[in-house]
Amino acid sequence: MVEFVSVVLFAVITTTLLIVRILYVISQTSKPIRNSSQKHLSTLVVLGSGGHTAEMINLLSVMQKDRFSPRFYVAAATDNMSLQKAYVFEETLDDKTSLQGGDDTQFMQIYRSREVGQSYITSVGTTLLALAHALWLMIKIRPQVILCNGPGTCIPICAIAFIFKVLGMRWSYIFYVESIARVKRLSLSGLLLYKLRMADQLFVQWPQLQKQYPRAHYVGRLM
Repeated sequence: MVEFVSVVLFAVITTTLLIVRILYVISQTSKPIRNSSQKHLSTLVVLGSGGHTAEMINLLSVMQKDRFSPRFYVAAATDNMSLQKAYVFEETLDDKTSLQGGDDTQFMQIYRSREVGQSYITSVGTTLLALAHALWLMIKIRPQVILCNGPGTCIPICAIAFIFKVLGMRWSYIFYVESIARVKRLSLSGLLLYKLRMADQLFVQWPQLQKQYPRAHYVGRLM
């Protein structure tokens, strides 16, 4: 009986501490980047197929590229075109020679959680595989910033990043920029990050979208 009570008490205390830690992490979202005086912030850029990559490249072209470096590009394992576009972008940077850490740019792939048309039953296994792969990537890269704009590929990475925050292993700031094509409703990726409060900052490009999701930040047209 005493052992049973001890186990229950331990479970209650552990659960309570975990909940408190999760609430603390959520309370820290939308706050400025810690150690903002750092000259360089290692940045993980999650690419999606088609328009997602085009929008991300446009966004990166107007960012402080010397500050958000080195950059690590990640795309789905079946999406070679996005990584090729990112490679071309890096090669054509006018000021690349002046970027400290620019030579450390890397291009990687990650398993998809679910392919288009894949059944939900079989997607359970592929989702677990994607989470395991995301865990390996996050341990390897340990980014200070994660930048994404809609592809489902970003969800496992953001989930692992959030778990790392809760466990106190690494604090990666998640910045999500919703696609300009989303006028009235968030994409599924954006909705998950918004509802689960995993994104540190979520940006939208239409004022009516910000009215529907008040915790999002309206920044006008970025892409």
